[in-house]
Amino acid sequence: MAAFELVRPSTVEEALAHVKAEEGAGVVVLAGGTDLLLDLDSGRSTPKKVVSLRRLPWRSLAWEGAGLRVGSTLPLRTLELDPGVSARFPALGEAIRAVGGPSLRRQATLGGNVGRAAPASDLLPVLLALDAEVELVGEGGARSVPIDGFLRASRRTAIAPGELIRSVLFPEPRPSAYLWQRVRPANDISQVAVAAAYSPSRGAWHVALGGVPPRPSLVPASAQALVTERPAPESIEHAARALAAWPGLVSDRRATEEYRRELVGVLLRRAVLRASEATRGAP
Repeated sequence: MAAFELVRPSTVEEALAHVKAEEGAGVVVLAGGTDLLLDLDSGRSTPKKVVSLRRLPWRSLAWEGAGLRVGSTLPLRTLELDPGVSARFPALGEAIRAVGGPSLRRQATLGGNVGRAAPASDLLPVLLALDAEVELVGEGGARSVPIDGFLRASRRTAIAPGELIRSVLFPEPRPSAYLWQRVRPANDISQVAVAAAYSPSRGAWHVALGGVPPRPSLVPASAQALVTERPAPESIEHAARALAAWPGLVSDRRATEEYRRELVGVLLRRAVLRASEATRGAP
């Protein structure tokens, strides 16, 4: 591991000052550190400065009307154990439980996961299906970016120089489901994953794919085929075919294109059935 300076600011202003002062000079931000520490240890990342956010007042979970705002440094395990989260956002609870084991989830954070923007992230497809918004803060103040606009490509986001992720907002509860396939559930990253959610306010479905390059993505053609709150079998089949035809399903070291195209239809059918059944008791 290369030497670096570790700073642990206790105010937002101090953290922003460190990030701003080191723009372009090799600064990285540490939230939970479950990915970053591996990169530092292996030499994949060699920053001059690491700015830890662990002392900032962002380990928060707050209900804002029907919506949920999650502070960027709140451990995933805290979200996992909150009964309101799983009840109102079932897919989010399912995705969190897919992230490593309980000990890792005590360190990993939603903000860190969003900021890393890994193509095989379990959380990002769910955030897309739930229309999450990422709150960014910088010297010029705060701004919110829809998650679909925030994700640019693998490891690339809309964070501007000198900005930090303060929170993630889920605007409304949604009946939803998240399903994935991997070789070894506890150790591997997903070969492919599907998130499906129904928006009561919009009367529409959202379908998102994960585990595929260059980033998790919404698939509007698949969502539009579902039409109603509890879709008919022929609508679900149409949606599954539309998802399997998505051009981003390609071969890589984790799975072949043919396998992924077969699998996504199976996962979508199960996810939609699970989510549509949940609409009968949706909050």
